[in-house]
Amino acid sequence: MEQVVEGRGHWASKVEFLLATAGNVVGLGNVWRFPYLCYKYGGGAFLLPYLVFVVTCGAPLFMLESVIGQYTQEGSITCWRKLCPLAEGIGYGGLTILVYSCMTYIIILAWSFLYLVFSFSPQLPWSTCDNYWNTNDCFDFLKRNGTIQWTNRTNTTSAATEFWERRVLAISGGIEEIGSIRWEVLLCLIALWIICYFSIWKGVKSTGKVVYFTATFPYVMLLILLIRGLSLPGAYEGIQFYLLPEPSQLMDTQVWMAAGSQIFFSYSVGVGSLIVLSSYNKYNNNVYKDCLWLCLLNSCTSVVAGFAVFSVLGFMAHEQGVPVSDVAESGPGLAFIAYPQAMAMMPAPQLWSVCFFAMLILLGLDTQFVAMEVVMTSIIDMFLTVMHRPGRRERLLLFFSLFCFFTQLIMITEGGMYLFQLFDYYACNGACIFFLCIFESLALGWIFGADQLYAIIKHMTGVQANPFFKICWLYLTPLVTLSTFICSFVRYEPLKFNRWYVYPVWAYTLGWVLALSSILMVPGWALLKLATGSGTFIQRLRHLCCPDPECHVTPKTETELQKLEAVNSH
Repeated sequence: MEQVVEGRGHWASKVEFLLATAGNVVGLGNVWRFPYLCYKYGGGAFLLPYLVFVVTCGAPLFMLESVIGQYTQEGSITCWRKLCPLAEGIGYGGLTILVYSCMTYIIILAWSFLYLVFSFSPQLPWSTCDNYWNTNDCFDFLKRNGTIQWTNRTNTTSAATEFWERRVLAISGGIEEIGSIRWEVLLCLIALWIICYFSIWKGVKSTGKVVYFTATFPYVMLLILLIRGLSLPGAYEGIQFYLLPEPSQLMDTQVWMAAGSQIFFSYSVGVGSLIVLSSYNKYNNNVYKDCLWLCLLNSCTSVVAGFAVFSVLGFMAHEQGVPVSDVAESGPGLAFIAYPQAMAMMPAPQLWSVCFFAMLILLGLDTQFVAMEVVMTSIIDMFLTVMHRPGRRERLLLFFSLFCFFTQLIMITEGGMYLFQLFDYYACNGACIFFLCIFESLALGWIFGADQLYAIIKHMTGVQANPFFKICWLYLTPLVTLSTFICSFVRYEPLKFNRWYVYPVWAYTLGWVLALSSILMVPGWALLKLATGSGTFIQRLRHLCCPDPECHVTPKTETELQKLEAVNSH
C-alpha cells in the first residue's frame, strides 16, 4: 500500500510567523550577550559600531534571507539549488553552525532553569555567605552596615558570584580537569530537551501555537525589571557608563569586530533560520514590511535590555564604592551574577527571581525551537519523498535531540565551562558567520542578481523596495563583512576564560577545527560540483551559476500589481 506524502505546510496566520521570527531574533543575545559586549568594550563606545552594522549588514541580510525563503518555499539548503547551485555550500555551512548552537545554547537555558528552581527556596542561596560553598572572601550585601569601609572591600567576591562559580558550575582549574557531571544541571537539561521536542515535533503546526506565549511574556517581565532597575540608587552612573562612549575605543578594531559578531548573531543571519521561517509564509505575504519592523524590534530590545542590565551594574558599583567597570567579571555569567544580586536586594526577592529566570528561559526557548526546526526542515526538504511521510519527522527529531544531548554532556561537567566557551567563541559566531554572509551576498547580489531580487519583492508584495538595499546587497554588505572578516584574522586574540586562563594548544586547535568545519563547506562544495559535473569547466561553472528557470520572475501586468498594492494598503 502506497504511503501518503504529507504536505510541507504553512503558518496558520501571519501573527505566528511574526512571533516565531521575533522569538528567534530576540533572545539571549539581546539580554545576555549584548549587555556583556557593551560592558566588555567600554559601554557606549559599542553602540556606534553596532548601529553601523545594523544599517549595512543586519537589516539588508535579514531582508535578503527572508525574501528568498518566502519566494522559494524551500529549506536553507535546497533553496540554493533553485537560486545558485554553486553556493549550496552556504546552506551546509549554516546548518553546521546551527548544530553546534543546538548543543551549546540550551546549556544556558539549563543554568537558568536551575536558578529558577533555587528561586523557590525560603532564602535565595546566592543572597548570603552562610553556605557550604562560600569562601572567607565572600561578601554579603544584605548584611552591610555603616561601619564597613567599602573602599577596602574591592578584592572581595559577592555571594552571587560564588554561587555561580562554586555552586552551579563548581568550575575546575582548567579544561584538562573535566571532573564529574553536575547532576542538577543534567536534570534541567533533560527537562528542557523534552520541552523542546514536544514543542516542535509537529513542525509549524505546534511551534506556531507555542510562540504565542514564549515570544510575548518576556517583554512584560523585561519592562517590569527595567522600571525596577532604573529606580535603584546608582542606576544613573550605570546608564552613563552604558551611553557615554570613549573616543579611543572607537579606534579599536576589536570593538567593531565584536559589534559585527553581535549583529550577525542577534539577527540570526547566515545560518538559514530566516530562510526556513519565511519559507512557511504564503507567497503574497508582505515580507518586506515584516522585515523592517522585526529589525527595529530586535535592535530596540537590545538597547532596552542594556538599560536594564547597566542600571543594575550601576547600583552594584554604587553599593561597593567602585567604578562600574570593576563590578563583575565579564563573561557569559554576567546575567547569572548581576541580576541575581539585584533580585536578592529587592522586596519579595523570590517573586522577582522567578519572573526573571522564567523570562530568560522563554527568551532562549524560542531561539532553540527555531534552530531545531531549521535543522529538521533543511534535512527533510533534501529528502522530500522519503521524509514527508507520517512519523518520519518525529523519529528524525528524536535522533537529533539525543545526538545533541549526549554530545553536550561533557559541557556540563566541572570543566565543561571551558569547553562551552570554546564552542561559543569559535564555532557559533565570528569568522565563520562572516565568511558565509560574504558569499551569500555575493551569490545573491551578483550571480542571481540584485535586480532579480527587487523584481521578486515587487512580484510577491507589490511593494517597491528602497534602493538602499540594492546598494547594500551589491557593495556595502559584502565589503563591510569582508573587512570585518579580514580584521578578525589580523587582530585575532586567542580565547581567555575570565581574562586570565590560557587554553592549551590542543584546545585552540580544536576551536579552529570547529570554525573551519563550517567555513570549508562553501569552497568544498563548489569544488566538488565543479569536479564532478559534465561538460567543460566553463560549461559546468555556467550551469552552476544559473538559477532554476522557474525562479525567473515573470512580471505581472500593471493592473495585477495595482490590485495587489491596493490589497496591501488595507
